[in-house]
Amino acid sequence: MSDTGLIALACGLIIGLGAIGACLGIGTMGGRFIDGAVRQPEMMEPLQVKMFLLAGLIDANFLIGVGVAMMFVFANPFTTG
Repeated sequence: MSDTGLIALACGLIIGLGAIGACLGIGTMGGRFIDGAVRQPEMMEPLQVKMFLLAGLIDANFLIGVGVAMMFVFANPFTTG
């Protein structure tokens, strides 16, 4: 017997908390980038490259969480039968 309500709640938490974490991480990183660019304008290009690389990694981490949540929704490995 599968409890679909708890599975849906868990998937919502995975996606919701992952989205909050990714948004906070990208927002903090963007603010720090702007602070660094204002203090040292000559370092703007190297900082921008690193910022976009880290933004992609943060976003990829969130999308992996979405993939795990979708696995639980459509092909739950914990159900028996």
